[in-house]
Amino acid sequence: MTESNIQSDTATSGAGSTFAGTVSASVARTVVGQEVVVERILIALLTGGHLLLEGVPGIAKTLLVQAVGRAIDLDFKRIQFTIDLLPSDIVGSEILDPDSGSFRVHKGPAFTNLLLADEINRASPKVQSALLEAMQERKVSIGDTTHELPAPFLVIATQNPVEQAGTFELPEAQLDRFMLRHRLNYPTFEEETEVVQRGLQLKLKRQGDGAIPMTAFDAIEEESPYRIKDLTAAMESVLAVHVSDVFVRDCVELVNLTRNHPELELGCSPRAAIALVNASRARAYIRGRDYAVPEDFLALAEDVVLHRVRLTYEALADGRRGEDVLDEILATLA
Repeated sequence: MTESNIQSDTATSGAGSTFAGTVSASVARTVVGQEVVVERILIALLTGGHLLLEGVPGIAKTLLVQAVGRAIDLDFKRIQFTIDLLPSDIVGSEILDPDSGSFRVHKGPAFTNLLLADEINRASPKVQSALLEAMQERKVSIGDTTHELPAPFLVIATQNPVEQAGTFELPEAQLDRFMLRHRLNYPTFEEETEVVQRGLQLKLKRQGDGAIPMTAFDAIEEESPYRIKDLTAAMESVLAVHVSDVFVRDCVELVNLTRNHPELELGCSPRAAIALVNASRARAYIRGRDYAVPEDFLALAEDVVLHRVRLTYEALADGRRGEDVLDEILATLA
């Protein structure tokens, strides 16, 4: 490798850590903690994957996604999934124009860069399936016409893992289209203290002679340090991150082991290996490297694998968890 190539690789990797650090710093001015979740969102953005966030209400899932979108100046839209939601409420519909007597297309909220599907498991399977074409092909069908979605296009969905009343379990076909599923935890004592202290600093938002208390959403910075063209350049740099043949074989071996494990009724599809390699490249770029290492593989395996596998009835009866099985599989690859 020539000296100029080495300098180019160093500059590329340094740009990755700078990009991630700037976005994280922008988000941190609104959201306390959750650095790992910000990294997962950036991985999804840099690879064009989709992300499923799982966590109890009130831990800033919506605020976090909106803050990341603002940091890169992405068009952001949010859909609150409910039992009465219709597919047309997501992708749009044809509307009869009474003046001309012809139909015109009314585009739904899916036509955006960053789509937040809030509490996705509250909608019926028919509505959930309306996202499948958009997530896989980046296009939607309205009437007889197919429409391209904006670029970039990313779906970040949230679901509550505790509350079961009025919810529908996501089908395997849809779960498999999420590159990552990340589980959010409660903030630490220090982080929660900081959240409360920041809340005390919020002022009133005046509207004419009246006013309402400001929320954390009002505190999101309007200025965006990056634009879509900067994200596009970062995505190109991620594609240049080196992945060794051994790394690829380890990813494929992991996926194959999930299909043959006696305690797993359903193993991973080939999408899992692709997701693990691509996510590892993005993580390496974010960490300032131009090559993927086993640390990337191990850090992302849980988020890539667990939502794609299903334990057997016997394993569930024995109190086994997907995490336990995954740890055993990873141990055989060490």
